[in-house]
Amino acid sequence: MEFRASHILVKDQTTAEKLYERVKKGESFQSLAHQYSTCPSKSKGGDLGWFGPGQMVAPFENAVRKLSTGAISKPVKTQFGWHIIKKTGVR
Repeated sequence: MEFRASHILVKDQTTAEKLYERVKKGESFQSLAHQYSTCPSKSKGGDLGWFGPGQMVAPFENAVRKLSTGAISKPVKTQFGWHIIKKTGVR
């Protein structure tokens, strides 16, 4: 099984929580990713494309597995920082 997801990656939990609240209130996930994400995927609105098991770090992959398509995670911590994840597909 493969997943597709977008994310907003930031350095600290406080920023992640503020951005999560903004997304939940209806702001554009893609726009916030463009503005705030520290990942190169920000140029694509946070889109990471398709990935399979073991291609992402465990906390990230576990969060994606639990989300339904279209859902957005609360901030998830990995060694790269804090992620807000939007699951965009499964195949």
